[in-house]
This record gives sequence, structure tokens and C-alpha cells, in this order.
Amino acid sequence: MKIAIVNERIEVWRGGAETSGMEIASLLAGRGHDVHIFTTTNTQSVPGISIHTVSPSKVLRTRRMVSFLRRADAAIRKEECDIVHAISPMPTADVYQPRGGLLPEIVARNVATRPTASRRLFKRAMLAMNVKQRSQVALERRIFRDGGPIIACVSDYVARQCREHYNTPEERIRVIFNGVNPAPLSDAERATQRAEMRSELGIADDQLLLLFLAHNYRLKGINPLIEAVARLVGGGFKSFRLLVAGRDNVVPYKRRIDALGLQDYVTFTGPTKRATRFFASADVCVHPTFYDPCSRVVLEALYYGVPSITTAYNGASEMIKDGSNGFVIDRPDDSGLLARRIQDLASEPVRRQFSANAIAMRERISMGRHVAELESLFEEVLSRKGRRLSSSV
Repeated sequence: MKIAIVNERIEVWRGGAETSGMEIASLLAGRGHDVHIFTTTNTQSVPGISIHTVSPSKVLRTRRMVSFLRRADAAIRKEECDIVHAISPMPTADVYQPRGGLLPEIVARNVATRPTASRRLFKRAMLAMNVKQRSQVALERRIFRDGGPIIACVSDYVARQCREHYNTPEERIRVIFNGVNPAPLSDAERATQRAEMRSELGIADDQLLLLFLAHNYRLKGINPLIEAVARLVGGGFKSFRLLVAGRDNVVPYKRRIDALGLQDYVTFTGPTKRATRFFASADVCVHPTFYDPCSRVVLEALYYGVPSITTAYNGASEMIKDGSNGFVIDRPDDSGLLARRIQDLASEPVRRQFSANAIAMRERISMGRHVAELESLFEEVLSRKGRRLSSSV
């Protein structure tokens, strides 16, 4: 098949959809398909993948996405691709994969991160006035009109969003659970990286190391996590360290930590390219997110055998059997339960069993499995579609 993948950006340092999009493209190419990526990112093609840089017209920033999609649609028609798989919200695609979830849910869950009713009301009002977001909402609504693309959902959570927010018929919904493709680690490599990283950070081997890895600290639940740390320390549980890694403004969170006297228990590392080493050195992944369609961080943690604690607002929680390979918390702001679940994993024998149970799920969370299921969906779409209708974004 000649497959077009539409993704506005493919800078893998951004993580999330960008990383997954490139992994999908590479694996499809490895399965013998002719893969073409249409993107605004100006980069050279890589072996097996043709990258087409589509520059949006010089319009208002709020209309850049619409402009990009219109020009990408025209470029794809010239290439005469068999299947159009869109990660960006393209109404003319054959398959749309909203790897970031759906906008009504994104808005609701961002509002939920605000601690008071007045702040939630203000946040909702600000989002409603955001011109760029309104433009994207209009695009998303077009996708969910009758006759639109198949929706490839990365979790049951995203499938529920389709039903609840757009009343999408079942025949247009497919759940193709998310996958990850981490670099493998032998036991010896993991032990070496664990020892080196802990030595660098000044963490003893028998000290419980909690890993929080994210690029949007507030949305991913750092505030309730800080409260949980305060509860642990206040309750006399002190043999642990929380490692906060990722790209965000750390200043307000450091101030909160200083005010609570938790400086000795929390370490910020900033942006990192050493995620594999962090997973190798961590004992528990804590991801008390307010919203995640299906977190790669949690899936990668499970792949490496790191027991994980997350919330019901994370599609990746569907791979966690509560009390077996991790824990799922119903409410992200339940810092008391989060603290108790961290203590539940303080026992090394418990973690060892949780780790074995997590590693046993590797095939279910692999990107290879994910791409094979996408390929089957493409074959299904191709077998029943006729000539592409002439429509524009």
C-alpha cells in the first residue's frame, strides 16, 4: 500500500503523538509499504519513508492548521496514495487517529486541574474565547459528521469520548490500543544504568525512587503528587525520593516544595533524553494525570517492569490490573489514596511481583502489535472504498 501519514509536526523531542507517528511510519515501511509523511516540519526523508514538507500559507496563526491540512490534502491527491492516515484533524482522511484525544474532553480535563470553582469557571471562559481552539473544534466537528473517516482510538477511554461528545456510530469506531517501542535492556544493562543513575543523583540502592516524567506538570498531576509526598513525610515515611523529569516551568512547584519543607525528597532534572536510564533506576512510576488518552510514559514503565500508579483518566490504565502490576486511582486529586498506594509499593517483594506481571504484558503494549492492527484496518478500508470523493478541508 501507498500510505500517507498526516502529522503537523514530527519533532520526536516533543514526545507523544510525534514520537508515535514516526514509530508507526517506520514500522509500516518495515512491513513493505510505501510510506509518505506530510508535515510542516522541514526535515530530510529517512530510509524507507518519504517526508513531504507542506508549508501553510502565511495567515493568522489561528488558521495555520486549516491551511496546512488544505495544502496537505492537495499534495496527497497528487501522490495518489491508497490510504490517508491522519494524526492531525483532517476531515478528508480515511482513518483519523486522535492520539491527543478529543477537544471537548481536553477542555473539561484541563478545567478540572484548577483547584477552586472560580478558577475552573475562569479557565473555561478563557478556553472558550481562544480563537485557535475554536478553529480546531470546527475541524473536529467536521471529522465526526456522517461519512467522515474511521476513528482509530488508542484506548477504550478515547472510544467513549467519541460516543459521549459526538454520538459516533459504532461502525466508525475502532479501538487499536496504543503501543510503545522502547529500546530493550538486558538485566545487566539495567543494573548498570540503575547503579550509575542513582550514584549521580545521590540515591541509595535501597531507597524507594518514584519517577514522574511529563511535559505538562499541572495536567499530569504534579500538584496532588506533591501533596502525597507531604502526606508521606508527615506520616513518618521518609526513605524515598521523587524524581521529576520533563519539560515545564519548575519555579512554582519548587516554591510549593520549599514552603512544605520537602526539598530533600524531590529532585527536578528538567528536559531529558535519558528516559531509559530513569526507568532503569526507578522503582515506581507515578502518573496521577488529570488527562491522558493513553500515556506512553506508563506503557514504557510497564514494558520495563516498573510498577505504575495512574488514574482512571488515563487510557493506559486499561493495561493496569489494580493490585497486580500497578494501581489505578479514580480521582487525580485524591492525594491521600495516592500516598497509600506509594506505601503499598514500598515492599521490595511486592514490587518484584508487580514488575514480573508488568513485563508479562509486553506484547499487548508493543508498537509492533499496534501497527499490525492498523495495517489490518487499512486493508479493510481499502477493500471497501471506491474513488476518493473530491472535497477539501
